Amino acid sequence: MPLYEHVFISRQDLSNTQAEGLIEHFGTVLSDNGGSIVEQEYWGVKTMAYKINKNRKGHYAYLRTDAPAPAVQEMERLMRLHEDVMRVLTIKVDKHEEGPSAQMQKREERGDRGDRRR
Repeated sequence: MPLYEHVFISRQDLSNTQAEGLIEHFGTVLSDNGGSIVEQEYWGVKTMAYKINKNRKGHYAYLRTDAPAPAVQEMERLMRLHEDVMRVLTIKVDKHEEGPSAQMQKREERGDRGDRRR
């Protein structure tokens, strides 16, 4: 099955448990349609670069999935209809990277990205 990575932003006025509940909800939608969540991460509340629906901040969530295309399309459709979800991004990948995402790694663990203080 194809591999996907999803990031979605939910409204800032949700509690942490409600935001994590959205991850579980969309995971069950995916599993009901023949897919599975390989890994999930809750990134917490982050400030956005610009306002979306009058919100400056949002709860960020990240999913790595292994699912057929119709299951992903159904999950995205339900995300776009859900009133608490503001933005959705889905990317098809060749393989999932091992370990936590770059967002969850400490700055020292991210590796050498060159000397940027020139």
